[in-house]
Amino acid sequence: MADYDLTVIGGGVGGLNVASGAAQLGARVALIEKNKLGGDCLYTGCVPTKTLIHSAKIVSNIKRSKAYGLNETTVSFDFKNVVNHMRDVITKVGERDDPKRFENMGVKVIFANGRFIDPHTFEFDGHRITSRKFVIATGSRAVAIPIKGLENIKYLTNENALGLDYLPKSIIILGAGPIGLEFAQMFARFGSKVIILEKMGQVLPREDKELADTLESILKEEGIEIYTCINVDRVKQEGNLKVVVAECSGQPRTFQADEFMIAIGRAPNLEGLNLEAAGIKAEKKGILVNKYMRTTAKNIWACGDVTGQYLFTHVAEYQAGLVIPNALIPFVKRKADYRVVPWVTFTDPELGRVGLTEDEARKRYKQIKVYKYDVKDLDRAIIEGAAKGIIKIVCTTRGMILGAHVLAPQGGEIVHEFILAMKSNLGVRNISETIHVYPTLAQIVKRTTDKYYAEKIFSGWVPKFTKKLIRWFG
Repeated sequence: MADYDLTVIGGGVGGLNVASGAAQLGARVALIEKNKLGGDCLYTGCVPTKTLIHSAKIVSNIKRSKAYGLNETTVSFDFKNVVNHMRDVITKVGERDDPKRFENMGVKVIFANGRFIDPHTFEFDGHRITSRKFVIATGSRAVAIPIKGLENIKYLTNENALGLDYLPKSIIILGAGPIGLEFAQMFARFGSKVIILEKMGQVLPREDKELADTLESILKEEGIEIYTCINVDRVKQEGNLKVVVAECSGQPRTFQADEFMIAIGRAPNLEGLNLEAAGIKAEKKGILVNKYMRTTAKNIWACGDVTGQYLFTHVAEYQAGLVIPNALIPFVKRKADYRVVPWVTFTDPELGRVGLTEDEARKRYKQIKVYKYDVKDLDRAIIEGAAKGIIKIVCTTRGMILGAHVLAPQGGEIVHEFILAMKSNLGVRNISETIHVYPTLAQIVKRTTDKYYAEKIFSGWVPKFTKKLIRWFG
């Protein structure tokens, strides 16, 4: 008889959800983690970065106090105190990841680094355990892309940048994806000079270009230097400065700053697991899984970043919800459904996105409809002095939502109405017919979807016909 019904390798969001869910269903569960429970999101990802971003936003608002009718004032702070606050938040959020909590559920928590011996045996610290089923949820880590001279300088990633207890006077950030832009705005608002270098032709290359370009303009207004179409040739140390030698549109360019941060590239945490012994196949981006989250070994599943599919905490949580019944309950097979996967870039304003961009939709469909609304026309945004951004809805000609993109204050919250609509096969008509509270930021959703009706009612034959009706019967 095996020691456990299910053994989870990795104590991040995905692994913790699987372990707790399986234990509460009555399974004998072991959880193996080599560091601390909580994973990347808690210690080097979502929680600490969003804490710093929020503190930086407060600094920015104080600097703009005159715009709110208040006396203009200066803001002073000790960056060490800001970092200490971040660490306090990590501790508070991490309370729910206390090993004792899981042990009280019946989970055997083991802190060790181990490897597979065969599909049913895992070895760590000279000990071996057997398990009927395994789940691999070891996450991912930041990795540096190959750049000449990188090995000769100390550079930052999203992980070790959070360990700084001083504010860099200047910083070069390589990569204008979500991580790069979030760190850039945060550092800039605290007072650092920030330079962003991006290889592609726009910031946030995966996002709708119109919204990405709008966000780029907003960041530039805050003093951030952004250079796209940049090819980095090499980096070097000159005195106390990091120097980046690059090429932009065929012309040589040189950039220098106190710190150099790489905000691109992640790799799955697979080293040392001896996957081959368990019959598990993996590629460079992660472990191969089928639509039920099962690996090439029939008794082993995987979820989260280690699969290389969608590197988001909320997707890891979703996948964990599939793994629990699929691994434990006979005849249950829940398929992964990625038709509606949202994500958010936590800049200010936030960029929330779900579904297709306008360009993606035009390539896939013969005809589409696009409805837009400018944040500057929304009453609540004007009230709060945050009237920057745009919302865009991409639809079929019959009003079914193909994609929604919200660049607005609290855009990450607003986009959820579209997520539910798409998941429930509701169209723009359903949203437009729903009463939205005034004055709220959520009204931007109704204002945008109202354009669907306006297009049909106030143009073409309809106004001509109603005009006659009014005259005949009015």
